[in-house]
Amino acid sequence: MRAPILATKLYAPPPRRRAVLRPRLVERLNDGIAAGHRLTLVSAPAGFGKTTVVAEWIAGCGRPAAWLSLDEADADPSSFLVYLIAALRTVAPGIGDGVLDMLQSPQPPPAESTLTTLLNDLSAMPTEAVLVLDDYHVLDARPVDAALAFLVEHLPPQLHLVVATREDPALPLARLRARGQLTELRDADLRFTPDEAAAFLNEAMHLDLSAEQIAALGARTEGWIAGLQLAAISLQGRSDAAGFIESFAGSNRFVLDYLLEEVLQRQPEAVQAFLLRTSILDRLCGPLCDAVLLDASVSGQETLEYLERANLFIVPLDNERRWYRYHHLFAELLRQRLPQSVTSSAGDDGMGVAQLHGRASRWCEDHGLNMDAFQHAAAANDIERAERLVKQEAMPLYLLPVVTTVINWLDSLPKTVLDARPWLWVRSATSALMAGQTIGVEEKLQAAERAMRCADLDDKTRDLIGQIAAVRATLALVRYQPETMIAAASRALEYLNPENLPFRSRANWTLGSAYQLRGDRATARKAFLEAIEQASGNVYYTVLSMTSLGQLQESDNQLYQAAETYRRSMQLLSEQGPPNASEEFIGLARILYEWNDLVAAKQHGQEGLRLARQNDRTIDRFIAGEVFLARLKLAQKDPAGAAAMLEETAQSVRQNHYVNRMPEVAAVQVLTLLAQGDLVGAAHLARTHDLPLSQARVHLVRRDPAAALAVLEPYRRQVVEKAWPDQELKTLVLQALAFHALGERAEAVEVLDQALALAEPGGFIRTFVDEGEPVARLLHEASSRGVRPEYVRRLLAAFPVDHEDAPPTPPGTGTCLAEPLSGRELEVLSLLAAGLTNEEIAARLYLSLHTVKAHARNIYGKLGVGSRTQAAAKARALGLLSPDRRSDA
Repeated sequence: MRAPILATKLYAPPPRRRAVLRPRLVERLNDGIAAGHRLTLVSAPAGFGKTTVVAEWIAGCGRPAAWLSLDEADADPSSFLVYLIAALRTVAPGIGDGVLDMLQSPQPPPAESTLTTLLNDLSAMPTEAVLVLDDYHVLDARPVDAALAFLVEHLPPQLHLVVATREDPALPLARLRARGQLTELRDADLRFTPDEAAAFLNEAMHLDLSAEQIAALGARTEGWIAGLQLAAISLQGRSDAAGFIESFAGSNRFVLDYLLEEVLQRQPEAVQAFLLRTSILDRLCGPLCDAVLLDASVSGQETLEYLERANLFIVPLDNERRWYRYHHLFAELLRQRLPQSVTSSAGDDGMGVAQLHGRASRWCEDHGLNMDAFQHAAAANDIERAERLVKQEAMPLYLLPVVTTVINWLDSLPKTVLDARPWLWVRSATSALMAGQTIGVEEKLQAAERAMRCADLDDKTRDLIGQIAAVRATLALVRYQPETMIAAASRALEYLNPENLPFRSRANWTLGSAYQLRGDRATARKAFLEAIEQASGNVYYTVLSMTSLGQLQESDNQLYQAAETYRRSMQLLSEQGPPNASEEFIGLARILYEWNDLVAAKQHGQEGLRLARQNDRTIDRFIAGEVFLARLKLAQKDPAGAAAMLEETAQSVRQNHYVNRMPEVAAVQVLTLLAQGDLVGAAHLARTHDLPLSQARVHLVRRDPAAALAVLEPYRRQVVEKAWPDQELKTLVLQALAFHALGERAEAVEVLDQALALAEPGGFIRTFVDEGEPVARLLHEASSRGVRPEYVRRLLAAFPVDHEDAPPTPPGTGTCLAEPLSGRELEVLSLLAAGLTNEEIAARLYLSLHTVKAHARNIYGKLGVGSRTQAAAKARALGLLSPDRRSDA
């Protein structure tokens, strides 16, 4: 007599009322059927929606589907086959009678005979069908695995098998994968996308979360569906959604209960111990786990591979399956449970949390992972090891996350520890400045000095005195105190050990910055070059000095050299570069703007401003970014937007007492007021801040060129004497306009020629274009007189033709283009015409190959051509290139 069948195991779950439809996964499953795959494996940890997505798919796949929800009793091969046949009979009645009779026999035949009989019955099925085995992970029976593997290997084409499981079954998956007979959905596929998370949280769970809150919750849960559901349950009825999301962690009681009941407590004790004790590691590999556990009976690598097969919330970090990490919420749960776990065993085997961290620190240091070694030493409260690691140059202290970690550790130390090690006070002050913080720096330096009062004045103490002076010099830079900077930097160089090259580099950089503030650019350049040499590979100090050198080159109209310096500096920085990366981005933004590449200029400017705003507000780097973006708005005919931005910037300047930065803000405000027709306001601002160039602009707009010249001539003598070529160039352009307005055309063209001579080597464009139609007319005049014909043609090509009263275009100026070429596009065009390959152009201009190709496409589009040969020919016809320009690039 046959045993009764529990019919509820054969029912597919009905669609959930609030389920999120997942067409992208349904399409993947349909593709597997269409490709003739034998098996679909849906394998992921608990709570990833495996059952739900399979149920959604079979409801619309167009084939009858048999469903079997497995439980522990099905680990018996006979029970497994009985229920397997019962499920199949829901789509093919009468199938498997012979097999059931064989199973009732007092002496059942070999398993292979029974399975062969079943396969023959399946081959005779009149229709195609799907068989779903859900929760396969509950079976721990090799005979069942072997039976299923035999079935899969010989499965007839009418039947497609789906296995949903929390861990990979013991099936020949590699062979099926190689034969193209396997469809797989893993946790990476099942995670909710941002759109799916939004639909679930706001539509299914009836929450009202913003896009930012949904993204934050998605990041915390890593798209884990159960985690999102548990968070949504916790959020219902809460008014402070943002606060909850920020604090949502593995310690949340719903998450805690779920992971404990569904994951951790279901593992053998040895696996639980491994998970808990290795949870201190942000990244795991077999040898590191071995070093932490010191248990010869456990293989770290084998256990990690088991955890991956079992889908125990572990994420591989490389294709070699060497490094892994735990899912963030799972790791938080494990770390919360760890102290309770090790407390009971610490007395027996020394496995306290601090000991675990100490072992991890030693292994990481031995293997060159100095940052990880430091973090574990700090967690183990091993101050000597942590201090030694911080002192090592191998620690990437130029990276903001690293500096922040060091600051947090130093801030956690008792004052007695810091007083016993004055160097740590100095490191704390230095790290704060590197992270863009100034508050509390002087107090830390004074604390170091108090701790050193009784110390002998030996080489070590003298060097520490020099470090304190170097940090004070940098602090004075933030406050624009050049005399204090020079005094402190000189003291630093007197006391610093000759071998302490990083701090000597810092002192020379500060000296250069002081001379730059005083307007002595030549002396500043020497100091920066010396600082770069002394940096001796130290990325942070090299970047500081290179950035300052780039700013000097920019001021000296050496735009190509400055761009190269900025880019070299940026190459030294990782994606998590220090805050001063803002200066490179903003410097490049100014250069790209000058070259008329407004799109790239805006991108660089916005990124520079984003980085600058990461600093303490007592660091004024953000001002340059805001002023630049306001200037860009003016160029884009948005004076109202520029005015609003500048008003906020000016307010920040006043609130933070950035007196030295107000003139650069006011200069662009004057341009904005002139664009808005407010002559009175512009004149007042120019006088208030003593801005000669701005005053001259006001006079020119008022049609008083003589008054403009009266301001410009003495200013030009001053800037020539100081060797400020950037200011000289701007002055010459305005002087040329003034002479032209007076009707002194010959004088105007002569002065313009001098301006062009200064501008052409750097590829200046916007300096002329931004002056508008008056300069365009003057350039036409210069063109008619044969002044620098090629450069003048390039400049005229950059002027938009949007005025009815624009002068006639001389042949070959190229201004007939509907959209003018940017400065960067003109550079690329000239190199294309010279015969350089895309790779050679990328190397010459320090661009990526992708960017060069994008510029080439834009050039072809604007010129209306389809090849580089056609582009060169048309460019020469339009006067964008000289007729014989083929190899002068």
